[in-house]
Amino acid sequence: MSGLITSSLARKVVMALSGLFLVIFLVLHVSINLASVISPDFFNEASHFMGYNPIVQYAMQPILIIGVIVHFVMGFVLEAKNRSARGISYAKYQGSANASWVSRNMIYSGLVILAFLGLHFYDFWVHEMTYKYIEANPEDPTRYYAETVEKFAPFWRTIIYVVSFGLLGLHLWHGFQSSFQSMGVNNKYTPAIKKFTKLFAVVVPLIFAFIALYHHLNPITH
Repeated sequence: MSGLITSSLARKVVMALSGLFLVIFLVLHVSINLASVISPDFFNEASHFMGYNPIVQYAMQPILIIGVIVHFVMGFVLEAKNRSARGISYAKYQGSANASWVSRNMIYSGLVILAFLGLHFYDFWVHEMTYKYIEANPEDPTRYYAETVEKFAPFWRTIIYVVSFGLLGLHLWHGFQSSFQSMGVNNKYTPAIKKFTKLFAVVVPLIFAFIALYHHLNPITH
């Protein structure tokens, strides 16, 4: 039994650490994307740096991909273990009496976010790889703003992004603060941590949604 508990705890810690790592990426991502609304020139500069800097491309980018894979795989494993435990007679499960709606449906919001990441990778990462390595285009540090605005021109794509950001907020609402619990953080700062994580879960997805809607409503005119 102790081995089972230790194994379960280890999975939760890995899940928490990978989740916190992805939160750091979200902060960087939303900061750069917000620049596309405030200063297109700075957005172009920042995007060009991220797109051609070897440390970002060959170290940080693979680590990010591994972090995403680990987080979602561990989430599926924990969900499978939890569903298995609910079938055990002595582990009485009472749905909403034991957990909030958000926490009970983390796997579903996670699946939608995973599908959204697939679209996002196709829209931006695959496009970037094609531009640089398949078509072998020369560097153009001024192209990023126009390409980003163009992606949000279709109404359907903008709506998918906005809805996905809403689900990201729900995922963060429970997942961000539970990451600290999984790592055993329970002290006088816990109430402040909970307030901060809830605020983060609302503000960051709203900024992402605002950026998508802004570019959809403000297309580049030639």
